[in-house]
Amino acid sequence: MSSSLADVLKISILGNESIHCGFHLLPYIFETITSTLPSSTYVLITDTNLSSLYLDDLKKAYNEAAQKNGLAEGKSRFLVYEVAPGERAKSRKVKEGIEDWMLDQKCTRDTVVLAFGGGVIGDLTGFVAATFMRGVKFVQIPTTLLAMVDSAVGGKTAIDTHHGKNLIGAFWQPSYIFVDLSFLTTLPTREVSNGMAEVVKTAAIWKDDDFALLESNSAEISLAASTKPSTSTTAGRFASDRSQEQALLLRVVSGSIYVKAHIVTIDERETGLRNLVNFGHTIGHAIEAVLTPAMLHGECVSVGIILEAEVARQLGVLSQVAVGRLTRCLQAYGLPISLSDRRITALPASSQLSVDRLLDIMKIDKKNSGPAKKIVLLSRIGKTYEEKASVVADDVIRKVLCEAATVISGTPSKSPITMATPGSKSISNRALVLAALGKGTCRVRNLLHSDDTAVMMNALVELKGAVFSWEDGGDTIVVEGGGGTLSAPAKGKELYLGNAGTASRFLTTVCAMVSSAASTEKSTIITGNARMKQRPIGPLVDALTANGAKVKYLESAGCLPLDIETDGFKGGHIKLAASVSSQYVSSILLCAPYAAEQVTLELTGGQVISQPYIDMTTSMMSQFGINVQRQSDADGKLLDVYVIPKGVYTNPTQYSVESDASSATYPLAIAAITGTTCTISNIGSSSLQGDARFAKEVLEPMGCIVEQTPTSTKVTGPPVGQLRALGNVDMEPMTDAFLTASVLAAVAAAPALPERQVEGLPATASRIYGIANQRVKECNRIKAMRDQLAKFGVETDEFDDGIIVIGQSHSSLTRGASIHCYDDHRVAMAFSVLACIIEKTIIEEKRCVEKTWPNFWDDLQNKIGINVEGVELETHKQASTSGKAVSPSDHSQAEHPIFLIGMRGAGKTYIGRLAADILGGEFTDADDVFAQETKLSVSDFVAANSWEAFRKTETEILGRFVQEKKGNHVIALGGGIVETEVARQLLSAHTKKGGLVVHVTRALEDIDGFLSSIGNTAARPSWGESFADVFKRREPWYAQSSSHEFYNVLEPVGTQTKAEHEQAMRSECERFFKFITGRASNRPRLSSETPTSFLSLTFPDITPALPNIDELTEGADAVELRVDLLNPAGTAPTTPGLPPASFVAKQLSSLRLATTLPIVFSVRSKDQGGMAPSNQPEAYQSMVELGIRSACEYVDLEVGWPTKVLESVSKAKGNSHIIASWHDWTGKMEWDGQQVRSKYALCAKYGDVTKIVGTAKTLLDNSKLSLFVEEVLAQPGAKPLLAINMGAAGQLSRALNPILTPVTHAALPSRAAPGQLTVREVLQVRSLIGLLPAKKFFLFGSPITHSASPTLHNTGFNTLGLPHIYSLHERAKVDQSVLDIIRSPDFGGASVTIPLKLDIIPHLDSVSEDVKIIGAVNTIVPQSNGKLHGENTDWQAILQAAKSNLALAPGAASSKPSALVIGAGGTCRAAIYAMYKLGIQTIYLFNRTSSNAEKVKESFPANYGIQVVDSFDAVPTAPSVVISTVPGDSLTTTSGSGEGIYLDPQHKIFSAPNGVAIDLAYKPHQTALVQIADEKQGWTAVPGVEILILQGLVQFKLWTGRTAPQGKIRKAVLNKYFGTS
Repeated sequence: MSSSLADVLKISILGNESIHCGFHLLPYIFETITSTLPSSTYVLITDTNLSSLYLDDLKKAYNEAAQKNGLAEGKSRFLVYEVAPGERAKSRKVKEGIEDWMLDQKCTRDTVVLAFGGGVIGDLTGFVAATFMRGVKFVQIPTTLLAMVDSAVGGKTAIDTHHGKNLIGAFWQPSYIFVDLSFLTTLPTREVSNGMAEVVKTAAIWKDDDFALLESNSAEISLAASTKPSTSTTAGRFASDRSQEQALLLRVVSGSIYVKAHIVTIDERETGLRNLVNFGHTIGHAIEAVLTPAMLHGECVSVGIILEAEVARQLGVLSQVAVGRLTRCLQAYGLPISLSDRRITALPASSQLSVDRLLDIMKIDKKNSGPAKKIVLLSRIGKTYEEKASVVADDVIRKVLCEAATVISGTPSKSPITMATPGSKSISNRALVLAALGKGTCRVRNLLHSDDTAVMMNALVELKGAVFSWEDGGDTIVVEGGGGTLSAPAKGKELYLGNAGTASRFLTTVCAMVSSAASTEKSTIITGNARMKQRPIGPLVDALTANGAKVKYLESAGCLPLDIETDGFKGGHIKLAASVSSQYVSSILLCAPYAAEQVTLELTGGQVISQPYIDMTTSMMSQFGINVQRQSDADGKLLDVYVIPKGVYTNPTQYSVESDASSATYPLAIAAITGTTCTISNIGSSSLQGDARFAKEVLEPMGCIVEQTPTSTKVTGPPVGQLRALGNVDMEPMTDAFLTASVLAAVAAAPALPERQVEGLPATASRIYGIANQRVKECNRIKAMRDQLAKFGVETDEFDDGIIVIGQSHSSLTRGASIHCYDDHRVAMAFSVLACIIEKTIIEEKRCVEKTWPNFWDDLQNKIGINVEGVELETHKQASTSGKAVSPSDHSQAEHPIFLIGMRGAGKTYIGRLAADILGGEFTDADDVFAQETKLSVSDFVAANSWEAFRKTETEILGRFVQEKKGNHVIALGGGIVETEVARQLLSAHTKKGGLVVHVTRALEDIDGFLSSIGNTAARPSWGESFADVFKRREPWYAQSSSHEFYNVLEPVGTQTKAEHEQAMRSECERFFKFITGRASNRPRLSSETPTSFLSLTFPDITPALPNIDELTEGADAVELRVDLLNPAGTAPTTPGLPPASFVAKQLSSLRLATTLPIVFSVRSKDQGGMAPSNQPEAYQSMVELGIRSACEYVDLEVGWPTKVLESVSKAKGNSHIIASWHDWTGKMEWDGQQVRSKYALCAKYGDVTKIVGTAKTLLDNSKLSLFVEEVLAQPGAKPLLAINMGAAGQLSRALNPILTPVTHAALPSRAAPGQLTVREVLQVRSLIGLLPAKKFFLFGSPITHSASPTLHNTGFNTLGLPHIYSLHERAKVDQSVLDIIRSPDFGGASVTIPLKLDIIPHLDSVSEDVKIIGAVNTIVPQSNGKLHGENTDWQAILQAAKSNLALAPGAASSKPSALVIGAGGTCRAAIYAMYKLGIQTIYLFNRTSSNAEKVKESFPANYGIQVVDSFDAVPTAPSVVISTVPGDSLTTTSGSGEGIYLDPQHKIFSAPNGVAIDLAYKPHQTALVQIADEKQGWTAVPGVEILILQGLVQFKLWTGRTAPQGKIRKAVLNKYFGTS
């Protein structure tokens, strides 16, 4: 409908045309409101984000309309109320605040409330309108697509509570809903996609014509939604200036709204029909409940749509065609269709997506009737199975959600079976390419709807090669060919092909055809997943490049990804090696008519593989109008030479894709193995496909009855167990079918026919040959079949081009095998055949069948009659990776090596060897590999060839390393690896996919000095230029090519000795590499039960403070490095600025060597109370990202910076946690105001931890803060919150805050913020106000009079300001007094010593797994639930003593160090357990009574590697650790004394160059063992008192949750110890 202000499309709901849709409608909206809804007061409710964008325009539009309609100032008011953005605004508190404000503003019953925002604003505002003065009029002006098509339509309003979302609300219809699509252009792309999920859903249930528009015009619709018109700021307001893309967007959005409005009109209160709009929501809401707020509603519903469509498909009411269309359509709008989508798997919460959890959440869906779950089932696109949600059994849903399946063995209940298999993948892909390159329209029927064809179609659309649409409910795909005109995708857009080998080969030549005249870009990049990047494509690329094409390998030579320049297909005489894949041949054949010159294709390299597929290609080309001539010699013998005339394909009107012959082998094989009958109705002897020969050439010789006509194949199997072996069989014409033949051969217990038997092999052997190409398919299929058949106990062997399988009786095969499928569809389907007669077989990756037969499991059950059940694997309890995501990212990089780059002399080898030891892997120096392969040193190679030749070979070696699957392999690359662009691209691509490349660096002058000291070596030549010039050139390349940076400080810091520095380096390497690989976070647990804090360092140079860092950090859980306060001059900065990155890196690395506490890396800007410039976002971002690259546990991110900075840092965070912060230094922020909620929403969006700092003017501000904290933490999914007030009045808030409270220390030069307290002060305040009640701790045992434990723990309590007391309670048995103590409410914990370590166990509620193995408790820890838990800290002390003092040289881990434990008493068990945990592989156990030692050995698992020795002479290798668990006077260094066990200082047990001797005897201090170690060079002695201290430190942490002040504790204990000696 047209007006003078805008052309709008009106939609009726509940009898009123109250929904108005169009573009740029603000003048129209307010004209309509003020003229039809006159009021004394208009209240607009919006959020702070939207108000900053639109408030001025809204006020202007209102004023103009009010003036025009006689509502000038004085007659009407326009009031605005802003709330914080985000779901948290939908709360009772915010609603109450709005209502109180409206009452304060004297709003009356004629008030009109306007909701301007997304779904949150609409729901909240509608509920306010529904209840304010018993209901006032309101208007919806939705600004997000999701709100436009969903929440704004229908009158449902609500707020959330802590019980769940939308549980309190009302139905309250708006007077108008104004849908202004121009608002979408300011939304992030993700938000638009979020709404498109609802648009696609609505079309899927109701409007098939709109669905067809959505799937065929995704690019145009997305463009209109995300791009502002360049012609006019109001273009689209009128139909006359509306673009075609805008018209399309308006149609599909209004169509979606129409459906919702129509359903609401019929069923306003959601009693039946309205449930239809919940398609995808039953499962989608369950996913959302786990992943919110990280995943958006529409994203979760998108995954739910596919899963619920699969439920319908499983029930037999929906075709795979429809599932495929839904999948492609949702993907086209950037939506996830799989729980394996990286956006989901990257979330920590994704680990909670277990099938049981999802089913449990689904129980409370509003659509349910009692316990029965209801799901909206589609019957086709545009139609639901019922006009309501249908009851679906749990086992049906479970089968869809589970990632694995088990085939229930038995006889097919549908036999005799007649069925058709899906369309041939080979023919489908060829038909798509031919029709796309052809001229005219072609209707293709029976096309395979699978992953492979999906990526082919998507790629052809991206190349603008064709337009695809659908007819007959999707059974027919209509291809409008582009006649060979192609254009390169937009910059930054890659063609991602997953693991689709056919598509990758065909499209390589297609991309070379792309015309530069039709493209703005000059090349196309095609890429795939990790496996695709290993599959060869070299011969095809070689042929094309020899023909003039310009193709670059972006990673490994010979594999994807490829960068293919335009205008590259010249034609003429092309030579191609075709012995690896026939797809290379077909690729060139299909594109040959469009080459610049007529193509003569000559195949070289010996026997051509899979000739039938080449014949298939030429036959199909003929059907599209191009006749290929295969040449022959004078005798008429066909040559491997093909002549292809130039031309353009002419599309036939219709083309029917033959069913897939490879897929047909599975139902036919099931008939064979189960003794039943199956007929494939559309594959026979006339088939183009080689696999059609499977029945006659494989099954018939095995004893099956085969009847084959030109168009059908019927197989009847022999009785179960009577299959014959194949003997010799050539499967070169049908290589993909060898997997099916292999599983049949495994149970072929009858001898092969005599003429087929293989000499030298059993009569039941099947020798399959001609299948060499199967090693380079989705996986190495020959190896895969051998490995998986071995799980059944089947004997196999292999040779160059084949496999040998020895058949045996099926009854002898192992049951319960779990089959790994390698993401290979043919592996999964082949083993499902075997599972039909072998019970309890599990197929682990059931969804890999989607490559060629997406509904295979459904057809197995519904058409064949073999039941299938879902299985949730214990090793990975996560719901199914539905609808295999076609994603441009491959994230299996954790399996790949860690690369070290950096200048020569930076320490790559040293760090690399340490890292490999720590990760339990291997270390490789790439220069060594280079020397091994070239038989020359780098220096000699460069001299004999050139630097360029060296770089080329070096890069090829790198390419191979990148493809390795060894996540613990550490590889040091040459310093100049970054000199070539290809190598930089390889490394950069590796990091973008999650791979790890660490730039090892150190101070420039240190490297220069080191290199000067060694000069040029024989192995490494000189650069021929200055070191500084080389460093300057390479520095940005190192940064560009790496994911992390390790700054190497090789000199001791503080007062460290050289030995202490080496220990610190090893400790930091362990922390760094375990952190970046995700093995350990080094972060404290953040909870209100165990308050945490960090020390804020304010030194301009931390170096002088490092000797005292232990004292400074007493009681702190982390250390904050205030980067903005650092200054190389050593004085506090006086003007805003940032120190050099190299200085920061060295400061950070030095701090790391002085403390093991986690680091909070903070760059505080001037506006936020720091010294970093507030107007330099790039410099700020760069410095913050240095903290991430340096593997800091926490990185502070101020949310006041531009969104671009916040998004970039958030995306780059890796394993670091972001503390998203806002500091109000103005004193104007109110804790009960909207500004703090707005800032908190930003912090919650970008942070793992949120931090809000205000300023307290009075103590009341602390109360307001507490109420704010209580409110936000009550929200579902709330993140840890650090909320404090600055100033003296705010000090109470610091004591109350439990999450990472910033603290100071008296020795610091200044406090980081006003009101900052020390740890001691915080704890004292908490104690005084009752938050930290005094606890009593005890030592139980006897005798304990002289124990140092009270000194140890009371020193720790006093130092930190804890109000606790540790006392002795001497008892020889667990009597009533002990029981009374441990059950007392003020009991804090206890140490337990002999003789009670065993006796105490029955009185505890639980014990640790360590205790279960060791058999003794030495620590009682009360739990928060009142239960008592037993721990053993002795073994942890022994482990720490050995680990920190065992001076293993880097690389020594491979030498498999051993340990010797002396004594077989109770304490020896802790020693043995500690050595096992240390990774010691052989533990020698000596005891004077060997039988006691044998008993100890037998009580431990065999993998502990315990060897009992009856003398020290019997120890075969020198141990690195010697532990004595006998009394202190039981060992002696005096030979022949007859007193004790003689230790010879010269004995071989002390011959290791480095070692640790630990004596667990408390006294004397210097036992015989300690004396020997003290006098032995390279050895370290650990006396018993040190073990006491170490185990006590662990106890202290267990009891208090705090790190003990070990320096003061050690000093106090040693003073006590030696004072009483």
